[in-house]
Amino acid sequence: MMAQILRSRLINAVMIPNRMEMLPYLGVVRNRMMSTHKSKKKMREYYRLLNLDEGCSADDVRESFHKLAKQYHPDGGSPTADSATFIKIEEAYRKVLSHVMEQTNARQSKVEEEEKFKYRTPQHRHYLSFEGIGFGTPSQREKQYRQFRADRATEQVMEYQKQKLHGQYFPDGLTVKDVRQSKEQKITQAIERLVEDLIQESMAKGDFDNLSGKGKPLKKFSGCSYIDPMTHNLNRILIDNGYQPEWILMQKEIKDTIDQLRETILVSRKKLGNPMTPTQQKQWNQVCEQFQENIRKLNKRVNDFNLIVPLLTRQKVHFDAQKEIAKAQEMYETFIKTKEVTDKNPNTIDQGEQGETPGVKTGFFSWMNMWKFTKI
Repeated sequence: MMAQILRSRLINAVMIPNRMEMLPYLGVVRNRMMSTHKSKKKMREYYRLLNLDEGCSADDVRESFHKLAKQYHPDGGSPTADSATFIKIEEAYRKVLSHVMEQTNARQSKVEEEEKFKYRTPQHRHYLSFEGIGFGTPSQREKQYRQFRADRATEQVMEYQKQKLHGQYFPDGLTVKDVRQSKEQKITQAIERLVEDLIQESMAKGDFDNLSGKGKPLKKFSGCSYIDPMTHNLNRILIDNGYQPEWILMQKEIKDTIDQLRETILVSRKKLGNPMTPTQQKQWNQVCEQFQENIRKLNKRVNDFNLIVPLLTRQKVHFDAQKEIAKAQEMYETFIKTKEVTDKNPNTIDQGEQGETPGVKTGFFSWMNMWKFTKI
């Protein structure tokens, strides 16, 4: 029993100095907690002065400060100007702005910390890009790859210049001939592969099933010996089966369309008569507007045609709607004059060449001019 009492007293004697040593630390912790509480309370007061809520952005803080500065700045000329209030607002602005920036930085650092512990692609997978050049982070490897490409391009340019000079001064050299032959062979093989792929694709679609000579041997022909037999046979098969290139079909479409438009506007002009009344003039204006719209659409087809036509000499120029309308007007006037001449001299058509009157000749040449206009 005495032993237990002595043991407890010894323990208390040992613990008393430790407790005395811990008292200052407890006071420090208590002071820190109180200061933290006061700072939070003061920060809420700053937010209240700026009419803001916690969690706002830095732009919101600046915008609120500018509005309050216009109201309370002593030099602002506002009836609510007050220097003491403005000093408080300025202090609140600085404190709140620094608090918002600290929170933003804390969030960013937290996100960065989370990114560090996220799963990332193993390093060896990064070497699948950039042709396996470089080491380090992807951005570092990208810079190294750019430098590698620049060096490789410089080497290729030097090699090209070397080959060019070698071919210029040694045109019969074996290296120049080998390079030229290899290029020609590559081009020929690429074209052959492309043609073969197109033929196989067409056969798979069944484009050759409707040919008239399917399953029959090709007929021999006795033509010019300078023409490639295979090319001649292919062209003959295409022609016999009604094949036409797209640019030829589009050319025919453009020609038929412009002829139809010219005929339509000439017929519309004939129906309105001469001279035109105000109502007829309004109708004629509507016809011209529609004609201009059709010409605009036709010019788009002309653009498409110029892109696919194989010869520059076959390209077409745009049609001018105003010129076409003027031509139609001239054709109508020529038609009226010719009709007047034929009405005045109805019996002179049966006379011989010696008895032809100038009026009939004039009418004949007028009709010829109208025919030219029609064929334009």
